Amino acid sequence: MFGSGSDDQDSRRTFTRRALLLGAAQAGVFGALGARLYDLQIVNGNRYSLLADENRVSVELLAPQRGRILDRQGRVLASNAEDYRAVIVPANVRDLKGVLAEFSRIVPLGADDIEKVLQRTRRQAPGIAIVLATELTWERLAAINLAAPSLPGVRTEAAGRRQYFQGAALGHIVGYTGAIDRLAMDDAPVLRLPGMRVGKAGIERGLEDVLRGSAGKVTTEVDARGRVVRVIDRVEPRAGRDVSLTIDASMQTAVVEKLKDFRAASSVVIDVATGDILALASTPGFDPNVLVNGGDSSAWSALQKAPGDPLNSRALRGLYPPGSTFKMVTALAALGAGKVDLKEQLPCEGVYEYSGHSYRCWRRSGHGSCDLHRAIRESCDCYFYEAARRAGIEAIAATARKLGLGIAHNTGLAEAKSGLIPDRDWKRGRFGRGWFGGETVLAGIGQGYVLASPLQLALMTARIASGQALMPTAVQEPSQKAPAAPLGFEMVHLKAVRAGMEAAVNEDGGTAARAQGESGDYEMAGKTGTAQVSALSRDRVQADLPWNRRDHALFVCYAPMSAPRFAMATVVEHGGGGGAVAAPLSRTIMDLFMERSSVASERIMQARTTAHEPSAISLPEEDN
Repeated sequence: MFGSGSDDQDSRRTFTRRALLLGAAQAGVFGALGARLYDLQIVNGNRYSLLADENRVSVELLAPQRGRILDRQGRVLASNAEDYRAVIVPANVRDLKGVLAEFSRIVPLGADDIEKVLQRTRRQAPGIAIVLATELTWERLAAINLAAPSLPGVRTEAAGRRQYFQGAALGHIVGYTGAIDRLAMDDAPVLRLPGMRVGKAGIERGLEDVLRGSAGKVTTEVDARGRVVRVIDRVEPRAGRDVSLTIDASMQTAVVEKLKDFRAASSVVIDVATGDILALASTPGFDPNVLVNGGDSSAWSALQKAPGDPLNSRALRGLYPPGSTFKMVTALAALGAGKVDLKEQLPCEGVYEYSGHSYRCWRRSGHGSCDLHRAIRESCDCYFYEAARRAGIEAIAATARKLGLGIAHNTGLAEAKSGLIPDRDWKRGRFGRGWFGGETVLAGIGQGYVLASPLQLALMTARIASGQALMPTAVQEPSQKAPAAPLGFEMVHLKAVRAGMEAAVNEDGGTAARAQGESGDYEMAGKTGTAQVSALSRDRVQADLPWNRRDHALFVCYAPMSAPRFAMATVVEHGGGGGAVAAPLSRTIMDLFMERSSVASERIMQARTTAHEPSAISLPEEDN
């Protein structure tokens, strides 16, 4: 009996120990669970609540509609056409390859297209949509929506497609949009949207921030499979602003038509009163619709390989030695520095000797003795060699910049080039060598290192004609611009330079005589320029040279002479002489603007006359 009681006690002790161990284990487990719950709910409750919401709540950006581009008359140059596309969100797909194969039965996707989607999936976050197809027809749109159960992660949506209306005539000005090459850390989130396009050239690029607008946002609640349960909130995107240009599309088209007979040419017309760019024409050009939304690689490659580099806006980016059109800069620099007198006669025997080198005048027999008036009228090189030597390169460079040369002006158009106005500091920084006097002599006639774009030459001419520091712009200001400040030249010097330009067109012996009009409705002032391209052109007839070895033909002008309204610069690449080619071409272009101006003035006068004429209906009856 005693033995049995001892066994019971041992059993109870064993049970008690096991119970204690089990209880301790349970207490430990529940304690750990409690600690974990405390950590999840109290310590990190807010953090995990946000993470849970991120799984439950989906936030998606909405692409804004791009602003339109209009000409000065309100004609639409670029707008948005309705388009539909299909996108896929990899995060909502388990078998991406299978879904892509199923999608290919509706919209054919090549092996390369599928591989690009897979590569992009590996590079970006899985929640970001990838564009599968654009410009869907109604039939394909309906087929994709009908097959939605077998296409998880695929959806269709409306998307804008850029559309251009003026073809090659406005291509360089309006530009085009394309895919984003690469994204930076600080780029706006809207740029990460699938299929987002940005401006690549022209106004599209120059005013990208204005045209783009700002993204909207839609917040939805989704289930575990990523399907939308309900829309929590929606903020509509804000469309980009419309942009109105200073350019008249019909006039721009007419100017391009005048240039079409030349392989490569450009012409810029500026309003002398405001600085508005009225025409910015280059040929050859390109139709931006070919590259719309990125285009295809074959179209892009064809444009890049096309003769004449049609993607290059010569009016904005073409850089040329200005030749004799630069002589007004040298004249104003020498006059302003007091190194040349208006009536002083400088000799020209056909060659100018300086520091052991000979610099020839274009007229081999020489001009004899010339004052400033005759030197501009007949474009005497020797006169301006000496004027440049006396003025010095620093005075010439300062005057050139005052007239708008050597500066990349912010016109609203992208990719404007600054050209080159050299001085001592520039050469030392560029070549590590000092400046030579002979380089000043060459700069005085617009050769050597000097480079300018047609836009800059047109601005230079507008500033000479107005005496004001006009700022060029291709975009109409929402409010009236402040008047331009005076340039600071002495008026007697400006008048002397203008008189020389007037004589170049209208007096006997003027190099720009071919710029005279047949009708004689108005008079024009101008200056020819011939920029030497090759040493071969010195002693040979231009027509006997290969086209790409011929000189560039330049002409700058303003009209009407008595009250300047329009300033222009025209460059014909490898056109030969400025007086023979660029001057008469410029006259035909100026005729277009003068005729338009005359018609507009007549309409205004007619409107004013009509407004002040007594109306038979409104007159009171006379007393008898």
